Amino acid sequence: MSNIVAIVGRPNVGKSTLFNRLTDSRKAIVDAESGVTRDRHYGKSEWNGVEFSVIDTGGYVKGSDDVFEGEIRKQVKLAIEEANVILFVLDVAEGITEDDKVVADMLRRGKKKVFVVSNKVDNNVRQGLSGEFYALGLGEPHNISSISGSGTGDLLDEVVKALDKDAEVELLEIPKFAIVGRPNVGKSSFINALLGKERNIVTPIAGTTRDSINTRYTSFGHDFLLIDTAGIRKKSKVEEDLEFYSVMRSIRAIEDCDVCLLLIDATLGIEAQDLNIFHLAEKNRKGIVVVINKWDLVEKDTNSTKIYEEKIREKLAPFKDVPIIFTSALTKQRVLKAIESAEKVNESRTRTIKTRELNDVMLPIIEHSPPQATKGKHVKVKFITQLPTHAPTFAFYCNLPQYVSEGYIRFLENRLRENFDFNGVPIQVFMRKK
Repeated sequence: MSNIVAIVGRPNVGKSTLFNRLTDSRKAIVDAESGVTRDRHYGKSEWNGVEFSVIDTGGYVKGSDDVFEGEIRKQVKLAIEEANVILFVLDVAEGITEDDKVVADMLRRGKKKVFVVSNKVDNNVRQGLSGEFYALGLGEPHNISSISGSGTGDLLDEVVKALDKDAEVELLEIPKFAIVGRPNVGKSSFINALLGKERNIVTPIAGTTRDSINTRYTSFGHDFLLIDTAGIRKKSKVEEDLEFYSVMRSIRAIEDCDVCLLLIDATLGIEAQDLNIFHLAEKNRKGIVVVINKWDLVEKDTNSTKIYEEKIREKLAPFKDVPIIFTSALTKQRVLKAIESAEKVNESRTRTIKTRELNDVMLPIIEHSPPQATKGKHVKVKFITQLPTHAPTFAFYCNLPQYVSEGYIRFLENRLRENFDFNGVPIQVFMRKK
């Protein structure tokens, strides 16, 4: 399971600044991803070798202080349920307010590890003021200034100690496929078609699935874990507590799976929110299969499928090398084919290519089309190897890695795809000093 750190507190205490600090800092960042929730309220961070996701709950609030009673209480409650660690942010200049007391009361009753974060401590006088926060009964306050970054390193040292170091260890050694997509694209119907029974409640109301549900599938020679996620919605639609819950669960499902089956409603085509989910899966280096569902509802002629597919690939650029399967959960058409594609993608994602084979194939290609000379200096690639990471990553050892352009790195990635079948698999290419 992935680790989630939630930032909670009343408005205007500096939650979003702290969020940006944790996800953007050069030292701590793995990958900041605006992703599913838009406007940068979900990010990935890493500290002392421990990776975790950061959720800024303030990002889901509609803006004014008067939403406190409704929205913020719900979000704190959900953060207590879903997150591994909670950062409770307070403003040292304002001291304890009634709203802070309400949040503290909820956090005390929860069973999660809470860090009291005394923010805006940017001079010696304020260092002493944070002692007031002991009165909240949640332990020692951690003095920080999220704007300057002072104190955040010490805070992160303590946070990663409290996280589950074995978060990645799973008991079942079988592939995990997550069914993801916006609400009402037919995710539950897809699973019911696959399982041949009403495993999930199916209604035409967006957001019926409130939870991620795991099902083991062992029919027709297949064996995998199926994760059905709640629909991921746009930030403007995330209004009730259950929607916020859905977003957190969907993020976790994407992070915890091996391959995402991204369901798209054929009658609507691919929309901005679908692309956000696609890029979230890509950034997490998960295998991806795009499933165009409700294909039975689209009027078709001879070239419909081809034209539709080309439009989808255009929008997915630059990562266009993904399987696209046209299905109908209602008629069960090609539902198994989508699963077979996910299995093939998973095999490619976990395959190791022998160093000799890599060099035999790639070095002649590089010799024929070498990187462009920069300032009269010629880049010579000597050796290529696959690195032992959870998703395919390749190191090209050369004399002048700093002179290799992004365009050439993409060229190398495309040649790797052509020669080694990484359809549906995000791959990384690094230039390293020989």
